[in-house]
Amino acid sequence: MKKLIIIASLIFSGFSLKAQQDVMLSQYMFNGLFLNPAYSGSHKFTTATLLHRNQWTGWDGAPKTNIIGIDGPLNNRTMGWGLIFANDKIGPTTQNDIMGNYSYHLKLGKGKLALGLRGGVSVVSSNLQSINTVVGGDEAFATNIKSAILPKFGTGVYYYAKKYYAGVSIPTLIAYDPNRNFSLDLNKSSDVRRHYFVTAGYVFDLNNMLKLKPSVLLKYQKAAPLQADINCNLLINDVFWIGGSYRTNDAIIGMIEYQINPMFRVGYAYDYSTTAIKRYSSGSHEIMIGIDLGHDIMKSKNPRYF
Repeated sequence: MKKLIIIASLIFSGFSLKAQQDVMLSQYMFNGLFLNPAYSGSHKFTTATLLHRNQWTGWDGAPKTNIIGIDGPLNNRTMGWGLIFANDKIGPTTQNDIMGNYSYHLKLGKGKLALGLRGGVSVVSSNLQSINTVVGGDEAFATNIKSAILPKFGTGVYYYAKKYYAGVSIPTLIAYDPNRNFSLDLNKSSDVRRHYFVTAGYVFDLNNMLKLKPSVLLKYQKAAPLQADINCNLLINDVFWIGGSYRTNDAIIGMIEYQINPMFRVGYAYDYSTTAIKRYSSGSHEIMIGIDLGHDIMKSKNPRYF
């Protein structure tokens, strides 16, 4: 079992400047900031999200993620800003990200079209001496890997109206390993690979008490099969969300969110794996706290749909 954990950890974390790939989240449909920089400033007020994800519970070295995201409007909502601080640990490897977002919003039809940019750095380090190897004295695990800094840049497009949205994003379009020659070809400039995200969602009014929000996320990476998250959430009395998702070839997800008051939201998601990982893990847990700041939220008559 320990050998399996070591192998999996190395695949997911890599060495030197082989940065971890984009983190996996289940409650992204309540805050698109983590997927798309163009989402920044899409609300009248400043909003902050704190999220903790414990993936594959019971599996030593499994991913653990902590994220803080905050964004808000600028210049009468024609622009937006955002900041993301993320800590991701997989096996012996730890990655810390600091990302800044900028977006420009144009009125288009009944909604707005936002164009976004993201820039920042990932700091990656590996504590190889903490690994219990099958055969003692393996020199490959005798020395820790020093922290390495990887600059990263991404982009996205996001269209949104009162009750629907759609977006396309590449969170990491360019990444640069200082030990390599700079190139717009990501395969040459780093070990990070581009991930392409497509999102869309709509809110239907069923009656005075119930609203239904189906949504979808498509994820594509050249070396992996196309993956889809098919989601459906029900809003009850404008305060309580309950729903579920199916992530193809990965998991079935249940989630809830409660709007405590106009300022605070709390959410929880549970992932039940549909792969062989379920033999070793009891599932994944994700907790989210949302904080909306500013006087505009007190005057809002509508709940926060996304």
